[in-house]
Amino acid sequence: MSFTHLHVHTEYSLLDGSSKIKELVKRVKELGMDSIAITDHGVMYGVIDFYKAAKEVGIKPILGCEIYVTLGSRFEKETGKSGSKYHHLVLLAENDIGYHNLMKIVSRGFTEGFYYKPRVDYEVLEQYHEGIIALSACLAGEVSTWLRQGMFEEAKKSALHLQSVFGKGNFFLEIQDHGIKEQQIVNQQMLRLHQETGIDLVATNDIHYVYEEDATPHDILLCIQTGKKVADEDRMRYEGGQYFVKSEEQMRELFPYALDAIENTHKISERCNVEIVFGEQKVPKFEVPQGYDAFSYLTKLCEEGLKKRYGTAEVQDGVNLKERLEYELTTIKNMGYVDYFLIVWDFIKYAKDHQIAVGPGRGSAAGSIVSYCLEITDIDPIHYQLLFERFLNPERVSMPDIDVGATRW
Repeated sequence: MSFTHLHVHTEYSLLDGSSKIKELVKRVKELGMDSIAITDHGVMYGVIDFYKAAKEVGIKPILGCEIYVTLGSRFEKETGKSGSKYHHLVLLAENDIGYHNLMKIVSRGFTEGFYYKPRVDYEVLEQYHEGIIALSACLAGEVSTWLRQGMFEEAKKSALHLQSVFGKGNFFLEIQDHGIKEQQIVNQQMLRLHQETGIDLVATNDIHYVYEEDATPHDILLCIQTGKKVADEDRMRYEGGQYFVKSEEQMRELFPYALDAIENTHKISERCNVEIVFGEQKVPKFEVPQGYDAFSYLTKLCEEGLKKRYGTAEVQDGVNLKERLEYELTTIKNMGYVDYFLIVWDFIKYAKDHQIAVGPGRGSAAGSIVSYCLEITDIDPIHYQLLFERFLNPERVSMPDIDVGATRW
């Protein structure tokens, strides 16, 4: 097979997609395809479920998202110059770097650009473009929007801009055919754009449900989303019932004039290789000052804290303080939790510097002299003869747990 569906909405495109993931990958397998993408609207909620389900049936999962892009700043809450609040753009992770960048893009859409939808702008795309393949999306895409308005030169300018952001060979002009007259017009203009710019075409079907007969229940789902009745004339519809998982033969019949666009789907699929490892702890890297690595910086902070907490004393209650500190630091390093302690130290320090209530320390974390020296806890583990091993030891398989909540009286 030489066709891959690259524009796919699952049940995680809430109240818009009705394709259940397990049913979706099963259908793709039945059609003899070896890969499929997930490109839910603005979110990546379904990526892990999709990844696991695809792997289970021997299908390559291509991880992506159909994001919302504003032509202005993501911080501005107004309609853009094209007359739209945002445009669609399909992004696919080519590799692990691209997957990480895609998560950052989607997160920025929610934390910084939310206006009706989680939007990003070109500043975000330029910052996180590495490892990502972009498709121009459906009729709501930026390029298609200009073409629908009869503004070919603006569409060309947008296409070239997107190519410059993602790099040559990493941006494709998307053509679709769901029996909509507007798409026929846009597709012809996309061919012209391809000829004038050299940007390759890619053929997709905007999948929102698995089987052709699912069109009616999907229409009801849209009514729930928009608060309309099925009988209402003026409402959102997906006309024609063509938004299902089509076979390669059906796709070739739709685009006999652009068979390269069919072949390009498989070429893109072959390029997309993301591996997600499960059962492995992943701790963010803590940015340390220049001249230090994470462990040397943690050691420095602890040695400073040791002097602050115990003064010049070398031994307390029969315990050699430096030896205890070195033992704990070595254990923390060997178990891979150096960054974890620095992260906890950082936000506890921030809280205390800004008069945010923090508890004195509860549970097993209070048994650590490292925690005490970093002022994560305020209970002296030496004086109270608390055991570090109850908190952290080489036999422990789970992440250490530091309770930092303030006690309410």
